[in-house]
Amino acid sequence: MKKLKLVDNISGLQAVQLLRFTTFFIISIVFTKSHLTRGEIGQWEMFLFISSLLSFFWVSGIIQSLLTLYNRNRTFRSLGDVNARKSPEIYNSFLLLVFFSLLIFALGMPVNILFPSSGMIKAIPYSNLLFWYILLSNPVAIIEYIYLLNNRSHRILQYGIYTYIAQIFLVLVPVVLGKDLLWAVYGLFIITFARWVWLIILLRRYTIMEFSWDYVREQLRIGAPLIITFLISGSSQYVDGLIIRAKYSDPGVFAMYRYGAKEFPLTLLLANGLSNALLPHFSTREGMKDALAILKKRSGKLINILFPATMVTMFFARWLYPRMFTPEYIRSADVFLIYLLLVVPRLIFPQTIVIGRKKTHITLIAAIIEIAINVPLSLLLIKPYGVAGVAIATFFVYSLEKLFLMGYVWAKMKIKPTQYIPLARYLIYSVLTAMLFVMIDHRWIDFH
Repeated sequence: MKKLKLVDNISGLQAVQLLRFTTFFIISIVFTKSHLTRGEIGQWEMFLFISSLLSFFWVSGIIQSLLTLYNRNRTFRSLGDVNARKSPEIYNSFLLLVFFSLLIFALGMPVNILFPSSGMIKAIPYSNLLFWYILLSNPVAIIEYIYLLNNRSHRILQYGIYTYIAQIFLVLVPVVLGKDLLWAVYGLFIITFARWVWLIILLRRYTIMEFSWDYVREQLRIGAPLIITFLISGSSQYVDGLIIRAKYSDPGVFAMYRYGAKEFPLTLLLANGLSNALLPHFSTREGMKDALAILKKRSGKLINILFPATMVTMFFARWLYPRMFTPEYIRSADVFLIYLLLVVPRLIFPQTIVIGRKKTHITLIAAIIEIAINVPLSLLLIKPYGVAGVAIATFFVYSLEKLFLMGYVWAKMKIKPTQYIPLARYLIYSVLTAMLFVMIDHRWIDFH
């Protein structure tokens, strides 16, 4: 009897990314209800913020270049069908993650030891633990992608459920019992060690543990523009955080912004999951037609779900925030409302086509344009609109980046938007969402 398949690779990857967000969201809610002060919560957010700031770009670049090269690379082409063998590609990508983790550790830890009283180090909460956390936590990011590339979709979901439930328990229980914030940080380390055990088992099961300098050079050739792209483009949110931190000395204001500067989680995570899961489909020219059809179909499903969900969330954002956190976080709702608008650019996927076809230099150009506009625009808008002005700049520049990539795909690759976007449905939902935002922002509709 054929086993019913409840999840596929796309939905499995989307689910585990949603679980990751939900975990930290639950933690943030419980922290605001605990004995921790707003300043201590700001320290927790800053610890996560800096650890992500120093690593998100190269982790994303290595993972996405692996997904692009897995079905098509010159180094291991002679080994035949990747589905019928263990993967040296995965193992060498893991080594790249380890190398970059070691590099950040080697650069940061001596500064922390030699200059512990410097202004920069003193501004980092638990700086003595931060670089150890970066060293240990980033290589395990490859786990769900090992399952993805080996078509073990149900294992992706199992991994996410087990480890993120454990993470909630390990981080929150000490705080609920009255311990200080340091014990929550220790909880992050414990779950990271557990993930390392899981990772070693997967590497032995699914990979050939042989280093290949030829493959590493090939992956870096494709991945380097992606790493720089994510550093420039993805760093916009971190640049925004640094601008706010420089403008407002109160760490509570930074925490308020961070709690509001969150995209609707379903939008961000399901969109990223779809894009990453489809990258291997675009790696061969022969599969382009089918890949475009899948992209249009699956993005259409996301449009049907995420635009209505976003609009419902807009109705209740100002009512929900002070009740979900505390009344002092009401200002976070205004930032969150602007971030909800990112559903409009998020649900088109020209970057999936560009990266899948290994045109990674184009994403780099788009990222340079984005950051060149974002920084001055954020500095300009923060004066009249406060932290909300930074969020407005984020929406503008991210939309501009997507338009640039759409133009490239159409002009240079001869792929029209209608081939991968259900255009009429997308435009109708975008207009309705924008209209609703204006009415709520001007308090013509107010559920607060």
